[in-house]
Amino acid sequence: MASAWWPCLILALLSSLAASGLPRSPFRLLGKRSLLEGVANSIEVYSTKISCKVTSRFAHNVVTTRAVNRADTAKEVSFDVELPKTAFITNFTLTIDGVTYPGNVKEKEVARKQYEKAVSQGKTAGLVKASGRKLEKFTVSVNVAAGSNVTFELTYEELLKRHKGKYEMYLKVQPKQLVKHFEITADIFEPQGISMLDAEASFITNDLLGSALTKSFSGKKGHVSFKPSLDQQRSCPTCTDSLLDGDFTIIYDVNRESPANVQVVNGYFVHFFAPQGLPVVPKNVAFVIDVSGSMAGRKIEQTRDALLKILEDMKKDDYLNFILFSGDVTIWKDHLVQATPENLQEAREFVKNIDDNGMTNLNDGLMMGISMLNQAREEHRIPERSTSIVIMLTDGDANIGERRFEKIQENVRNAIGGKFPLYNLGFGTNLNYNFLETMALQNHGFARRIYEDSDANLQLQGFYEEVANPLLTGVEVEYPENAILDLTQNNYQHFYDGSEIVVAGRLVDKDMNSFKADVKGHGAINDLTFTEEVDMKEVEKALQERDYIFGNYIERLWAYLTIEQLLEKRKNAYGEEKENLTAQALDLSLKYHFVTPLTSMVVTKPEDNEDQMAIADKPGEVTRGTASMSFLTSSQQPSTPYYYVDGDPHFIIHVPERDDAICFNIDEEPGTVLRLIQDPVTGLTVNGQIIGDKKGSPDSKTIKTYFGKLGITNTQMDLRIEVATEKITLWNGAAQSTFSWLDTVAVTQDGLSVMINRKKNMVVSFGDGVTFVVVLHQVWKKHPVHQDFLGFYVVDSHRMSVQTHGLLGQFFHPFDFKVSNIRPSSDPTKPDATMVVKNHQLTVTRGSQKDYRKNATIGTKVACWFIHNNGEGLIDGVHTDYIVPDLF
Repeated sequence: MASAWWPCLILALLSSLAASGLPRSPFRLLGKRSLLEGVANSIEVYSTKISCKVTSRFAHNVVTTRAVNRADTAKEVSFDVELPKTAFITNFTLTIDGVTYPGNVKEKEVARKQYEKAVSQGKTAGLVKASGRKLEKFTVSVNVAAGSNVTFELTYEELLKRHKGKYEMYLKVQPKQLVKHFEITADIFEPQGISMLDAEASFITNDLLGSALTKSFSGKKGHVSFKPSLDQQRSCPTCTDSLLDGDFTIIYDVNRESPANVQVVNGYFVHFFAPQGLPVVPKNVAFVIDVSGSMAGRKIEQTRDALLKILEDMKKDDYLNFILFSGDVTIWKDHLVQATPENLQEAREFVKNIDDNGMTNLNDGLMMGISMLNQAREEHRIPERSTSIVIMLTDGDANIGERRFEKIQENVRNAIGGKFPLYNLGFGTNLNYNFLETMALQNHGFARRIYEDSDANLQLQGFYEEVANPLLTGVEVEYPENAILDLTQNNYQHFYDGSEIVVAGRLVDKDMNSFKADVKGHGAINDLTFTEEVDMKEVEKALQERDYIFGNYIERLWAYLTIEQLLEKRKNAYGEEKENLTAQALDLSLKYHFVTPLTSMVVTKPEDNEDQMAIADKPGEVTRGTASMSFLTSSQQPSTPYYYVDGDPHFIIHVPERDDAICFNIDEEPGTVLRLIQDPVTGLTVNGQIIGDKKGSPDSKTIKTYFGKLGITNTQMDLRIEVATEKITLWNGAAQSTFSWLDTVAVTQDGLSVMINRKKNMVVSFGDGVTFVVVLHQVWKKHPVHQDFLGFYVVDSHRMSVQTHGLLGQFFHPFDFKVSNIRPSSDPTKPDATMVVKNHQLTVTRGSQKDYRKNATIGTKVACWFIHNNGEGLIDGVHTDYIVPDLF
């Protein structure tokens, strides 16, 4: 759930007078002195360009800065770059007077030995790293001869993480002087299409920003350019210092018509998954809070403020409890309680009175919180379809009770038993963050450092917002056996609203035509299976703008994700397992030229027949209920329907006794809702709403009508399903799930199975004996006359009662008819006849209608006897008896 920081950088390019006696090396190791010391105008930074290309969330960034020494003596130039902690540097080059000195990625230990040897000879300078909240700083200093030009170029890459429903691209701008050519460009390419794109700057007014900023997006492409002139950079009209000092933020998201998107390039694939419209899974939260003496003052105040805000965001179906630990453990309630208005008000009073006291018995506090969650599940105090989490906040290490880190981790691991995640929040720096992080990773959670600052309460709230809305639990991403190699993590304990699951891998057969990807998970109401059918030709077509994107980006994305996950696993491994994980991550880091905690970037420059070296390091590991699933592939078809309504709207009734069919039309105005099925015994009702053509066709005086919406209700299950041509909405009581016709999804719960086959049909089954199929008919969106409509087919009705009625439902009971006196009509292909049915004698016409079950475009011809005048004489009563006020 890490925040998705923009993979660009803070850039500060400074000049300073070279101190007398500077070593001859062009590099100089910067210590803790201010980088602003001795800034001189003799070094002119005349160009700074930050170029960011984002393709399918994977960002490739190049920072190029050019400077010239206009003095008559050598000067030193410092180049500072702050980039996201999650980014990997892939290259750094230094060009002096047209000669380029490239960087090489080497194993850290090899680079260290080279570096130490050079240092001992007094001939080396280096790149230095310092960590902040979200960024890491890299600095290089170079001695530039009089009149010489120098170019710094840094390249790094990062996979953007989706956070709170968007990708936030964060850039701190800090050139420290006026720059003649200053430009930030961001080109974004997203095959799913870009849904929104925005940019803002904290250091400039909106009026000034508007004249220097351009932003646009259309379809798959987005572009942002920030190019302030020299006058726009000035802090005042006559000033020579720059106002470019602050945050530049770009925000975007992609279209999510389908919950999943798979892309394939050169045998590597990436699978993005982020469903929308699902109800939130209720959560059971044990807040385990450190209230020891070290939390006194501002920290305890900020904790109280954050908890009060979090209580406002608790949902009525959530359960919670507070466990406070200092020298001993205090609990708010004996067990978890529901977040009712009364309980929340009582919780607020409890939180307001939280105070600091004593020592830190971290082990007992955690064990109490875990025990409460386990007990609530065992005693059925919490909803069956709910998920539990432990959130622990501490500002120090255990100093009473169990104090051994390994033993606390073992106790927690055994108590949780893999059933729910643990999230550890470390407040400040006076604690063992590695211990908290390892313990969280061991229990499917993560750790987050809360910085001691004025916004610490906002940091706490921000963390909670990330985990506040679980939409799925037990998520598993599955692919065909023996078809995929080198798969990244493909199972997740939770999927949270606003986030995204990303899985990458390698295809065994590059030339395969298609493969299937399933995502399975437990929702708030039912189990879900989202299926993505990956057609290689379609994927290639979607990625035709190859000139817009950078090379083998999916392979590099896979390598980045694999390394990142290997390094995470490595934190929680020991012995041979850790050695194997280290070896795998190191091999990939070297192969793909990534600066990771296991490698270093080395830049060498020959001088006086000796190699001078600079080294760039990546910071080390900074202390920072089951239900069956049903599935129906799109190639499977339900059994032959006995009764259906499709087209204009044509009702077709199969009469098995005669091995024949009867058909009729209903002519009503658009907006009319007709009752198709109603069974008071099973509680099932199906209603359909009529829509019309956009306008009458030129060769017809009438407007054709169809079904545009269907409402399916099961009162016994408190269930409603609204099927429209745009989407499908399912309500279980008040809980709502929404799906697109672009989805392939299986929804199952006791007594219900819903299968959506992408752009084709939806199969709804109520147990064994009632199955409906809804067929989607799609037309060209710009068609001047027609629009999308639905067909409704009854596949199985043998469990519906004898009291079932409706325009279709009344024919579920056996009935018979007789046809005689077949004779020519005005149309020689459609003879007339006399029919006796339900004690009525009718004139009927032989014709045909279409069964669109197998092919929604062409259909299969079905012969039938057509009943005129809205089915008069065949249906009970008249057709207006079946008009109802609304779908439900």
